[in-house]
Amino acid sequence: MIELKAGAARLGLLPELGGAVAFWESGAICVFDAVSDPNLLAQKGHKVAAYPLVPFSNRVADGHFRFDGAEYRMKPNFGGEPHVIHGNAWEHPWALELLSDDSATLQLEWHPPHDRPMEEWPFAYRAQIRFDLREDSLDVWMAIHNIDQRPQPVGLGFHPYFPRRAGVKLGFSADTVWTNDERHLPALRVPATGAWSFERMRAVADEAIDNCYAGWDGAAFLRWPDDGLALTLSASPALRHLVLFTPPDKPFIALEPVSNMNDALNHAGVTDRGTAILAPGERLEGHIHFALTAC
Repeated sequence: MIELKAGAARLGLLPELGGAVAFWESGAICVFDAVSDPNLLAQKGHKVAAYPLVPFSNRVADGHFRFDGAEYRMKPNFGGEPHVIHGNAWEHPWALELLSDDSATLQLEWHPPHDRPMEEWPFAYRAQIRFDLREDSLDVWMAIHNIDQRPQPVGLGFHPYFPRRAGVKLGFSADTVWTNDERHLPALRVPATGAWSFERMRAVADEAIDNCYAGWDGAAFLRWPDDGLALTLSASPALRHLVLFTPPDKPFIALEPVSNMNDALNHAGVTDRGTAILAPGERLEGHIHFALTAC
């Protein structure tokens, strides 16, 4: 594990475990919640508090998509589902590129195996993620570079888990939200109003939400009144989708700034689906800022 420090703040990193974050602590308070999910097969039961989503966020239905006249079918990587989930960068060791007391840059270079070119992501890419820790904030910079000789469709995102401590409240603004079908894939796009709305900050009770919001304005707010702590999340324009996951039987929620809608590779007709088509040598990048304040 690599540990960054800035005053009373500490950030643990696990490059060998998919570039994951082990913890983010502010004094005695855990800002990110370490979670073990046995369905994320490559994590092998280890607890992680956040991890990068490269080269796409969420699901690709049955691991199958078509692009540029070719058909691709990837091997499922999530227990109990036929889909491929969250790309493949979280399944592989990252290399440490740069390190200081309060900053670290990790890198992953992916090349499809010649004998299994479509078992995982079928294009070559280089991904980078940089963590800059301050006593009252964390910056996460991400980029994916197309190092293949062909264009490729990509996305990226970041998957932090936050503690679902008593009284936690959430607020953000988005235009629409995708409902899910029985296979956890996008079904209908509806206005983010009524029960779907977090325009007015409200408590995260026992709701079971696992949906992608579109037309997100790039800001979200979390409050833990019992801890006297507030967090403001802001994301760069490339990350204009927000996945909210609130399993009622778990002690955490996930709030994921991402570039693409769920199953974006199979929704070419959605103009703002968020998939970037990178020519060889091009890159997509995004930035997330987490700021802590007292409340």
